[in-house]
Amino acid sequence: MVKLDVENAIHSHLSEHEIPPPFLPQIPKGGWRSIFYILGNESFERLASMSLIMNLPVYLKMKYNLYGVFLINVVSIWSGCCNIFPLAGAFVAEKYLGRFRTLLLGCTASFLGMGMMILTASIPQLRPSACNSQTDCQQPDFGDLTFLFAALGLVAIGAGAIRPCCIAFGADQFQDTTEKGRKQMQSFYNWWYLSFTATLIIALLVVVYVQSKISWVVGFAIPTACLALSVFIFLLGRNTYIKIEPQGSVYSNMVKVIVAALRKGHLAHRDENRMPFYDFPLVESVPQIKKLAHTDRFRCLDRAAMIADPGELNNQGIAKNGWRLCSLQQVELLKSLVAIAPVWVSGIVCFLAMDQQSVNGILQVFQMDQSMGPHFQIPPSWLSVWSMIVLSVWILIYEFVLPRASLRFSGEECKRLTIVQRINIGIVMAILCMITAGVVEEKRRSLALQNGSFVSPISVAFLLPQFALSGLIEAFAAIAMMELLTSHVPENLRTVGGAIFFLSLSIASYLTSSLVSAIHGLTGMNGKIPWIGGRDLNDSRLDYYYYVIAGLSIVNLAYFNLFARKFVGRVGVGGEVM
Repeated sequence: MVKLDVENAIHSHLSEHEIPPPFLPQIPKGGWRSIFYILGNESFERLASMSLIMNLPVYLKMKYNLYGVFLINVVSIWSGCCNIFPLAGAFVAEKYLGRFRTLLLGCTASFLGMGMMILTASIPQLRPSACNSQTDCQQPDFGDLTFLFAALGLVAIGAGAIRPCCIAFGADQFQDTTEKGRKQMQSFYNWWYLSFTATLIIALLVVVYVQSKISWVVGFAIPTACLALSVFIFLLGRNTYIKIEPQGSVYSNMVKVIVAALRKGHLAHRDENRMPFYDFPLVESVPQIKKLAHTDRFRCLDRAAMIADPGELNNQGIAKNGWRLCSLQQVELLKSLVAIAPVWVSGIVCFLAMDQQSVNGILQVFQMDQSMGPHFQIPPSWLSVWSMIVLSVWILIYEFVLPRASLRFSGEECKRLTIVQRINIGIVMAILCMITAGVVEEKRRSLALQNGSFVSPISVAFLLPQFALSGLIEAFAAIAMMELLTSHVPENLRTVGGAIFFLSLSIASYLTSSLVSAIHGLTGMNGKIPWIGGRDLNDSRLDYYYYVIAGLSIVNLAYFNLFARKFVGRVGVGGEVM
């Protein structure tokens, strides 16, 4: 019998070598090969969305006759929705569709929204009549605003599906269990920013100019075509991606941990010695999901995993009620997010300064000398491109120039800036940006009043420093925050981490709207002219508003260094405790 088995094994072995394999060896999925398709999709998608974001204040002012507080609030609230909807997008991806299909859904919604924006520009009945004076302009009616907000809503829904998944889907293509994979992932975040930024610098100079100077219809048709191209590129690489199937709602698991911990609030820490923890094994079919070790941080949450009564488990050793008993894995996932919350708060205040240039900086351009030579006027939104140029130049220096210069002169690879160092530099850039913006606005306003004119004779070139500093805020603080929230959390929290990153941008936009409304109301009491929100910046004190933001940024610098920064060092790649 043994002899027969050996003969069969030998025969089987020979047969395998005699018969040629029907397929070539399977090429490993993931890695930089997949990233090229993902970045191509992201670049064109961001081109479409950013061409709308950057020029939306101009479009609403020129075509919908909006101004003042209402204009700022519309842009800020819509921008906030684009950054808060990723929370819902992360839920859909983790619970139902997965990241790949959610990305496709988002691109489709954005495509429909941009198609509706083409209709608002091409059909005069969908917007108020043109206004040729500074006063007494027809305002949009309910139907005009409903159609406009529906179009912007679809674009926001698309952003909500794309933004949390793109970063996480790209990070899925690398193995963070190896040193090489971790270095590749760290470079990915910089290349993610550089790829779409470089595309925007080249394309938006054309798109924004077409929108402002030639035709809004053609200007909206270009990004719509780019969205279609982004879907094509993304599908082209569909067989190269590492696709992780949905693992269930992380949100519901976090709520369950909080509820279970509250239910067992009467248990003391000393009960840990006599009460075992519920440590249910992970699903072996998903190797990317790593088992998290039990930590001593935020021990009050450990009560959710304490087995206070053997009756809490069924015959298979599984918790009967997930709202009363949670696994240690669920508890540690929630701890991973709580651990980086103080840093996330600091990022919100930092982004508050960055958010100012997208609206108030553009409004300054309208009342400055935009001429470049005798025959050319700089489109207002072109100033935002300067921020992207500065951002791209820094990334190229950081990823290419500095490493090669270090190897050439010292023979060693230069050390990369830590997350703490980059966030600190970003906060300092925020302070300098607001102070610079305030000084320039004070000069612009005084010259306009001296000349008695609506447009100040000062050149828009004086705005370049504040837009450059805004780009450096993004280069240092934003990329560092994105890296912290998506690579320093467990794998199945990456989509949520990406959503939280954009949530911080959303909260910054809502803070801008709230600050503008509050300052407008407080400074306009007793019949006084408010600092911000009027039709004419010369009657306002936008410079004082900038100084308020600078003061908040100084407080943020102290908060980060005295409290929040110590939480960064406790969390390593993958959410491991250092």
